[in-house]
Amino acid sequence: MKFERREAPYWSARTNVASLMLQVLAALVPAALAHVWFFGPGFIFNLLVAGIFATVGEAFMMWVRGRPPEVALGDFSALVTAALLAFALPSLTPWWVTATGALFGVVVAKHLYGGLGFNIFNPAMAGYVIILVTFPMYLNLWVAPRMGDIDYQHLSIVQTLVFTLTGNLPDALTFDAVSRATPLDVMKAGLNNMETATEIRAYPVMGDFGGRGWEWIGNFLAIGGFWLLIKKIIRWQIPVGVGIGLLGPATFMYLLDPGTSPGPGFHLFAGATILCAFFIATDPVSAATSPKGRLIFGIGIGFLIWCIRRWGSYADGVAFAVLIMNMAVPAIDYLTRPHIVGHDDGEDGSG
Repeated sequence: MKFERREAPYWSARTNVASLMLQVLAALVPAALAHVWFFGPGFIFNLLVAGIFATVGEAFMMWVRGRPPEVALGDFSALVTAALLAFALPSLTPWWVTATGALFGVVVAKHLYGGLGFNIFNPAMAGYVIILVTFPMYLNLWVAPRMGDIDYQHLSIVQTLVFTLTGNLPDALTFDAVSRATPLDVMKAGLNNMETATEIRAYPVMGDFGGRGWEWIGNFLAIGGFWLLIKKIIRWQIPVGVGIGLLGPATFMYLLDPGTSPGPGFHLFAGATILCAFFIATDPVSAATSPKGRLIFGIGIGFLIWCIRRWGSYADGVAFAVLIMNMAVPAIDYLTRPHIVGHDDGEDGSG
């Protein structure tokens, strides 16, 4: 399958899907290395498990559908789904949890709708949500970032691998000793306990804007995202829309009541905002396609993220926001389709 892009002076450039997906994977490499440094080698194991099961699921579904598996495996879209899912999961995630998300994302959210080019939901976010529903306890096993003044029990590569394979920690350790709440969890819990945002910002896990360690990962994700923009792999409307939709109300509420409302910098760097803006929401299949539609799509995602973070039961709302807006894409594309010069869009056909 090839995507066709038309650029001035209106010549047709055929871009191979495999090339696009490989460039997306390359853009994620700096953030992946930062993730391993700050949160340990569990990311590597999550990526390997997700990649294996996403690839196996892709090949199996192609075989079931009577199509050559190498056609789908050669576009690397399953590996992109695996990489995005790995970024969303804690470093301490058992293999069967990661496998469940990868298989659901590829087999159900992607191939049951017809495969690449036909799926209406983002596969990675669909896989994450099914994990959130079936294994919620394992999504709390984030370790503290590797920062010199934060007290935490570091797990070795072998200990992390053992947990990934068995779900068991070494006898001398408990989950309380190795896991920490994320900055978004800390902020939500603190506000629910009537603490002010300023008081919560003094917690060791908090950084200059968002969460310590998370800020660096966000910076590297932004670098990769800007590179994709320069290469025209993605368009600017969705990242800008996500920023407007999230940071607009966050800034307004912060100026209105800074005691109970985290600032826009926190919302930008504390969770998966940057990953969503550049890599998740920009999925060319499940996102809106018209320029105006992409902007509306992004704004809707950003606003829903803010609403879920402020009033919802979950600390971060990226996955739900993306999936909800995926359902709105047909209507958005219909209402924002470009007007063809010289043609009347009226239904009476009298143009």
